Amino acid sequence: MISMLMVAVGVYARLLKHAEAAMACLAVDPAILLIVVGILTFLITFCGCVGSLRENICLLQAFSVCLTVVFLLQLAAGVLGFVFSDKARGKVSEIINGAIVHYRDDLDLQNLIDFGQKEFSCCGGVSYKDWSQNMYFNCTATNPSRERCSVPFSCCLHDANQTVINTMCGHGMQARGYLEASAFIYTNGCIDKLVNWIHSNLFLLGGITLGLALPQLVGIVLAQLLITQIRDQIKLQLYNQQHRADPWH
Repeated sequence: MISMLMVAVGVYARLLKHAEAAMACLAVDPAILLIVVGILTFLITFCGCVGSLRENICLLQAFSVCLTVVFLLQLAAGVLGFVFSDKARGKVSEIINGAIVHYRDDLDLQNLIDFGQKEFSCCGGVSYKDWSQNMYFNCTATNPSRERCSVPFSCCLHDANQTVINTMCGHGMQARGYLEASAFIYTNGCIDKLVNWIHSNLFLLGGITLGLALPQLVGIVLAQLLITQIRDQIKLQLYNQQHRADPWH
């Protein structure tokens, strides 16, 4: 039911978007991610649920194999991310830069970036000048946009007593130097902030990972136990039928 709700929310979010904008940022659309995760979750849980209710070995095997693959992929991603941290950092940088390019094309993506920049007190990928990759914030002299050389309002330093947010607070900040801009906006990139946050919350992330891995392992073990029990019942039934048909038994 949760997976079906995820798919419904993802489809609804996609339908609300303009076709041109939706196709332009397909690779970084949160709605697409929600739909894909929802469909995969539904298929896996459907196999486990129906397989256990109907005592279907094929569905239970599919459920067990899928959970095993997901678990191994998570484990491999964690190990590779730790061993090849530089390449993982480069991949994260690539994703963030792609999101910056399509910032104005997708409202969901825009809200996600604004939330991340405000939560981590950062701006851009490596620095605030990464926003020049966006066609609206591009700092070239030929850019006709009113937001030329600007950064989103989520990059701005906000006063705790401020009740009304000035959405134009990042206007022209890319044209300023690092020290001058730091008085008005966050100048550090989000990649370094994210890496520092991960290092500071390793125990929390480990607990979350363990919390996700344990149900998967329990599901795999229980599925295999049920498969073994079903096979034993089938063998017992075949044994009883053979000896019932034997007049000398």
